[in-house]
Amino acid sequence: MNANSERFLRVLVAGLGNMGRSHALAYHRNPGFEIAALVSRSDLELPAELSGYEIRHSFMEALRELKPDVASINTYSDSHADYTIAALEAGCHVFVEKPLATTIADAERVIDAARANGRKLVIGYILRHHPSWVRLIHEARKLGGPYVFRMNLNQQSSGHKWATHKQLMKTTSPIVDCGVHYLDVMCQITDARPVEVRGMGLRLTEEIASDMYNYGHLQVLFEDGSIGWYEAGWGPMISETAFFVKDIISPRGCVSIVMDERSKSDDIDTHTRTSTIRLHEAAVGPDGTFTKPDQLLSMEGEPGHQDLCELEQAFLLKAIREDLDLARHMEDAVKSLAVCLAADESVRTGKAVRL
Repeated sequence: MNANSERFLRVLVAGLGNMGRSHALAYHRNPGFEIAALVSRSDLELPAELSGYEIRHSFMEALRELKPDVASINTYSDSHADYTIAALEAGCHVFVEKPLATTIADAERVIDAARANGRKLVIGYILRHHPSWVRLIHEARKLGGPYVFRMNLNQQSSGHKWATHKQLMKTTSPIVDCGVHYLDVMCQITDARPVEVRGMGLRLTEEIASDMYNYGHLQVLFEDGSIGWYEAGWGPMISETAFFVKDIISPRGCVSIVMDERSKSDDIDTHTRTSTIRLHEAAVGPDGTFTKPDQLLSMEGEPGHQDLCELEQAFLLKAIREDLDLARHMEDAVKSLAVCLAADESVRTGKAVRL
């Protein structure tokens, strides 16, 4: 173990939206961390557990003055690259929420900075820490490819949640913001290189900029012949019907998430909860009927959103203390981001993008 294993790590938490608050609570509850300060550009009401910490309004000033061991970047996407690089160059380990950056060039700058400064960089791919999603990926890989991936995450939002979505769309489209999670899942299952992306999108409201869209759909082709689609829409007009589809098909059968019919698309726990995994085998007997009935795996007792944030930060602590090799973790983050950004380019140009 290195010296960091013998004491807590002081962490500067930037951004106190939904994810930032959850991560701050995770640091507060983990004895391996001590919160040096919280950073927010505006005053806001915080959970009681976080009420005693100093609030700073400038991340760069706090980074320079407090000299934390860890920086946790949970701000809007367009600041991720600059904040992360500044923290790495200041000697911090970094946790940064997805997407890693808003361009591949910036994402690669971040990775280069982590390597050059010998610091750990963990990107907020929350599904990688979810036992049910780990099981889904395992069962899909057992089937063998090529695969068809059918995935979406539509969110019917209103009030403050719609306000948050509109703020996000000043820099990032829905298919990029959440799509990186599900492209990462696809890439973990197939291991094949994505080679072509096609995208389409539509602006369904005048409440966002004319060059942004709040509904998008991408199609991706992989080198092994696998194909996938991902759909994401945000706003008060989005349908609650089939808002959460996670379905993986291969020649030997399929693995699917079956959601509770009572689930609502604006419930953040719904975005990670699997409820039930259905396993279907395609094999048929001499009479043409299936040889096995579908198997339903109950995911009862799976972690909620806050639990997953705590698992993410426990992984960050482990990566630092045990000097874990995060090369594949960082490379995968760039790969999934590249697909989603290519889809965004395709939406805007009307042309398929080769990767």
